[in-house]
Amino acid sequence: MAADRVVTFEAAPGPLDNPLKGWCPYTDAGKIYLPYSMVFRYVSWRELEPREGDYRFGEWEARSWDDAAGKGKHVVLRVYVDYPARPSGLPDWLRERGVTERAYADHGGGRSPDYDHPAMVRAMERLIAALGARYDRHPRVAFLQLGLLGFWGEWHTWPKETLFANEATQKRVVDAFRAAFPNRKLMARYARGYPGEQAWLGFHDDYFPEDTGDEQDWYLLRNLRKSGRAENWRRAVIGGEMVPHAPDNARKWVGTDAGYARTLAMIEQAHFTWVGPYSPALEEPPSEAFTRRCHALVRRMGYEFRLRDLRLPDTPRTDRPFRLELRGENRGVAPFYYPWPVRIALLDARGDRVAAPPIGLKADIRQWGPGPFVVRESLPPGTLPPGEFRLALGIVDPWTGRPAVQFANVLQQSSAGWNVLTPISVRR
Repeated sequence: MAADRVVTFEAAPGPLDNPLKGWCPYTDAGKIYLPYSMVFRYVSWRELEPREGDYRFGEWEARSWDDAAGKGKHVVLRVYVDYPARPSGLPDWLRERGVTERAYADHGGGRSPDYDHPAMVRAMERLIAALGARYDRHPRVAFLQLGLLGFWGEWHTWPKETLFANEATQKRVVDAFRAAFPNRKLMARYARGYPGEQAWLGFHDDYFPEDTGDEQDWYLLRNLRKSGRAENWRRAVIGGEMVPHAPDNARKWVGTDAGYARTLAMIEQAHFTWVGPYSPALEEPPSEAFTRRCHALVRRMGYEFRLRDLRLPDTPRTDRPFRLELRGENRGVAPFYYPWPVRIALLDARGDRVAAPPIGLKADIRQWGPGPFVVRESLPPGTLPPGEFRLALGIVDPWTGRPAVQFANVLQQSSAGWNVLTPISVRR
């Protein structure tokens, strides 16, 4: 494309709290020490549907989504039925329908429901449909894990494997989620069995990074490759929890040279976008080196957009098309998974006020790498008003309606979040 002017952009370390990536902590497990943009939310089925068909999503959100540490953050959700060492999440009305439970002593003990009971399966399908109606297009929800089956909703009952759902029940649950969530990115615990056959499904490894590699049959990468799902990250999110139940694990997997090397390698090889709910964000950093490593891990996770240059007419005119070409690179290990709008805005030459309605571009950020990307646009005559402005770029969060994604560049930001690219003078 012919261009009269080329603006180059200075590189900088990427932001640590860009949306839909990075650390995703609990908010009720103590102080959070590192920047984050998402929080993790468990909820029991009993809490969501205390009476058959009486869904209490709004009440649950009001109670748990906007505590001090969660306010203004995107959420990752998992519904459970059986959480060891906690009261059962099975609604009483299902017991009245004949769904039985079997006691176990492992992991602190609990009662595992009969997942294969016909009333249980039908009720799970109805619940999943209701979850989809509520959350499939909910702009605050980042990702949703299948949950429901097994201890913690993690799709296993190890070491009591006979307690788990049969293959037919697993299939019905997966198919129900697929039907209920055509727009939201979903995650399964294991890339095996029926979930491992799904090209659309993401996965979460809740023993990261110890069990993330290829060394053992149950490890994440081994299962992804065996099931043909090693490329799912291109369309579906990968994430999970750092080895839980041992707070020193954050220091082991970040604070030691060998542990950090393993953690970084697993983020890169499995294409992780986020880590939580337990993560280094919940541990007071023991040193500056530890903090630097944590920041480096976040910058490697998911996407990190860096702009290289912008080509545009030296003197745009209102009576001519306005052509621009923006080049950049996604330096992260994964795409951005949702079609958030890309817009340009004309700001006052000296202030932050948007001088004209923002202009939507055709760019689809889901196609921005990893690797290089380019945005080419030709806006028709009359799109830009005459005057002196600053041309700004924004990737807009549908939840807030404001630009939210920052770039790994030295760029001035307006008070509304617009990334200022260059002064521009539009002539009649």
